[in-house]
Amino acid sequence: MPRRLTLRQLEYLVAVGERGSVAQAARLLHVSSPSISAALAEAEAELGLRLFLRRPARGLVPTPAGLRVLAAARDALLAADRVAATAADLRETVAGPLALGCLSSVAPLVLPELAARFAAAHPEVRLRHEEGDHESLTGGLREGRLDCALTYDLGLPPGLRFEALAPVPPHALMAPDHPLAARAALTPADLSPHPMVLLDLPGSAAYFLSAFGAGAPCPPVAARTRDMALARSLAANGFGFLLVNLRPLSDLAPDGRRLVARPLLGGPRTLRLGLARPEGARPPRTVAAFEDHARALVTPESIPGARTD
Repeated sequence: MPRRLTLRQLEYLVAVGERGSVAQAARLLHVSSPSISAALAEAEAELGLRLFLRRPARGLVPTPAGLRVLAAARDALLAADRVAATAADLRETVAGPLALGCLSSVAPLVLPELAARFAAAHPEVRLRHEEGDHESLTGGLREGRLDCALTYDLGLPPGLRFEALAPVPPHALMAPDHPLAARAALTPADLSPHPMVLLDLPGSAAYFLSAFGAGAPCPPVAARTRDMALARSLAANGFGFLLVNLRPLSDLAPDGRRLVARPLLGGPRTLRLGLARPEGARPPRTVAAFEDHARALVTPESIPGARTD
């Protein structure tokens, strides 16, 4: 009879199934790739099943048996989390696992201070964070992979709730020598004739492009990227203006070049940064504690790592 797989092995299997790659699973869980590969080999040996097939264009693809094992593994991990949360509630302590999602464009600014101060206040919580776009975060919440997520109010599927914490109005970033840099504020009509650097993430791209219409034709897109750091550097190097909601405290792009920020008037609606989580019963004590923590730190007057003026 095969020995029982550990929760860690199950976590590794599920990560490989979701990411389709040992390397991406390792990055998600902050472990080494050899650790993931060893856990996968041990699980297949213990179960006597081939769980994944290697496809050159698609990475690791679950076999039919693998799909059933992955579904059972997800259920087991959720059950283990419920046991830990129940025990913490009974002890009236904040302890156990907490899976936090955060927008990839927001995480570098807000997440480090938010997570560090929460860990200092609640050292018994095992915090795991995952960065992604809005669609991947809402998917993680619905699948039970995430407990809560820091995101924008870009629309939520049924079964999720959103609590707004702070408004984040749109701004245009550009190099100091940009033709529009001397103006105090800008409109979509001002920007229309000029090249644009587009943050090409699901939800974000459509939101920023919605600023333009009949009265302000869509500007030429000079560059597209899913990486906010690269987008800022492209704008600082003169590729075009960049529309953002959250502005870092520093006015330097990652490559050290300076950027200027100008408010965008008459553009898309002001987004709200907030917390999303599944609707329904009272959240576990760990989630409730993090929500209280986020409410205290992320406010209209102050957002960790970002400007609110």
